[in-house]
Amino acid sequence: MEKFDINWLAIIVASIIPLVTGFIWYNPKVFGTVWMKETGMTPEKAEQSNPAKTFGVAVIFAFLIACSLWPEVMLGGVPGEVHGAGGNFMTFKHGALHGGLAGLLIAFPVLGTNALFEQKSAKYILINAGYWILTMSLMGGVINSWV
Repeated sequence: MEKFDINWLAIIVASIIPLVTGFIWYNPKVFGTVWMKETGMTPEKAEQSNPAKTFGVAVIFAFLIACSLWPEVMLGGVPGEVHGAGGNFMTFKHGALHGGLAGLLIAFPVLGTNALFEQKSAKYILINAGYWILTMSLMGGVINSWV
């Protein structure tokens, strides 16, 4: 079996991706206004948060997600496929596929289940799940291609 060294720089960069995609995704010109309506969030309520705490913990959570994506995008595959440094599957596209599948098959059902019990709307579920599917695709792409 091949030995894979974790590229910690790729993991750290992937940990920043949720902040960047969130800034765009939840912007009022994209989905931010609808998201605020669906969550009951107001600008006044948002201003009451502690940004250092919120973003700090978000980066820690993103780091944990990036660490969990590493084996998904780096060790999966069919027997006989070429993996490892320089292998045919060490590309952004391949990592994005696996990251997106993790978002679709893990994040989406988890968020959807919580939202159902919280009696949130389908818009709420699709906005949040879409964000994580895209974000985890980008994270997986960075991790897989940055060998």
